[in-house]
Amino acid sequence: MRTIRDATRELLRNLGLTTVFGNPGTTEIAFLTEWPDDFTYVLGLQESAVVAMADGYAQATRKPVLVNLHSAGGVGHSLGHVFTAFRDRAPLIVLAGQQTRSLLPDEPFLGAVDAASFPKPYVKWSIEPARAQDVPAAIAHAYYIATQAPQGPVFVSVPVDDWDAEATMPLPAGRRTPNFAPDPEALQELAKALDDARNPAIVVGAGVDGDGAVPELIELAEKLKAGVWAAPMSSRCSFPEDHELFLGFLQPERIALANALEDHDVVVVLGAPAFTYHVYRGEPETPLPPLFLVSDDEQVLARAGTGTGLRSTPKLAIRALTENVSAKTRETKPRPEKPAKPAETTPISPDFAYATVAELLPDNAIVVEETPSHRNCLHDHLPITSTDTGFLTVASGTLGYGLPAAVGAALGRPDRKVVAILGDGSSMYCVQALWTAARENVPVTFVVLDNAQYAAVRILGEAAGGKKVPGTELGGIDFAQLAQSMGVPARTVEQGADLRDALAEALAENGPTLVHVKVDPNPQKLY
Repeated sequence: MRTIRDATRELLRNLGLTTVFGNPGTTEIAFLTEWPDDFTYVLGLQESAVVAMADGYAQATRKPVLVNLHSAGGVGHSLGHVFTAFRDRAPLIVLAGQQTRSLLPDEPFLGAVDAASFPKPYVKWSIEPARAQDVPAAIAHAYYIATQAPQGPVFVSVPVDDWDAEATMPLPAGRRTPNFAPDPEALQELAKALDDARNPAIVVGAGVDGDGAVPELIELAEKLKAGVWAAPMSSRCSFPEDHELFLGFLQPERIALANALEDHDVVVVLGAPAFTYHVYRGEPETPLPPLFLVSDDEQVLARAGTGTGLRSTPKLAIRALTENVSAKTRETKPRPEKPAKPAETTPISPDFAYATVAELLPDNAIVVEETPSHRNCLHDHLPITSTDTGFLTVASGTLGYGLPAAVGAALGRPDRKVVAILGDGSSMYCVQALWTAARENVPVTFVVLDNAQYAAVRILGEAAGGKKVPGTELGGIDFAQLAQSMGVPARTVEQGADLRDALAEALAENGPTLVHVKVDPNPQKLY
């Protein structure tokens, strides 16, 4: 008899979903039994870490991936990074177990009540199929929704007894259309605005690199001689930061952003919202220039305010614009001056730590970052120059993404070195992923910048008038011993003079390593 399990595995092969990230439980045993030799199961020790690893893998490879989670509580553990995957637009097909159908009316142990509603609204689609025979079709449906722009996670709950049922339906077949182009009339309006502009600017977000369109964007910017800004809180690098047209990073605050853009007469936002804000300090006196927003997401376009929206996936829009605009010879705005090289100090400054990483960073490395209180240090001293997934960070603000995402990125792109630069607080949310890094022997160097506090909370809290706020002091965590206990070689650095050698030694290793760097705990201004 051909079972639902047999049919589903055939479907997963057809869809290229043979690498599975998971943390199993009893309600998943029927799916996992007699695991095929041509499938890979990447085990994580906690469901939130599992989802973040899968997110990093999907983003680094630009491919969908299957995530296998335990019923109810396991899905609950994962939801912080399901939210992150939604913000990252990571095409994850989350397949969760469920208790036996005959037990569900009695709310059994490990049963998920209204399972399909549990992860909403941070999945694009969710279902618990009405019949066992519908499971393969539901997974195929989920796959197509997850991989259609705008991409994002989906959820399928499968009762444990479904897997042994007889498969009576043919396997679903079909082809997805991953990209779509802008309306021709709207495109001509934008092209004319750019041709008529005195000083246009392009604002780029994660969607450009997500679509593999950075080379096309460089061609467009160079043809227009348009300055390029990175969108606020962008989770990927979509323009090389050493390029002569790169102007810097827009801040997630209305007044600072308006001041940065005030000299431009036309602004085109590509692959980002217009705009993502984090703090509020009032309304700007200077209105924003005329905006054109190009996005594949109708929800982003609906929030465009007074801007003009064009719906398209980034690469096709950029190619069409490049074909329709005229080449310009105008003078370009000078690049901002590079900050001075930080001094070697003890305690080690975050600026010096980032500058040292920059000196040693291998060519074509992937940088994964989660140091919320040191983001400006990153911008100043570690320019991302790769045009293909050179940088990943968390789009949602949910802590704990960076460490497991680095593991997933390394599994997806084993030909490239991955360097994860993490805060001490961020690291502890999903530190279990170090075990997976050791088990899979991934080429990741983890650099933990330890300022002994939740510094971002402290800094923003004090800026908002907070005083004597509890719950921000950490300290005393030995990250080297913690890593070693999970099989990752590690060392601690406290002296500035020792940092370069420690990082060079770690980067020379082919497997995972960790460098615990104790940095100056004095707070800085974030925005």
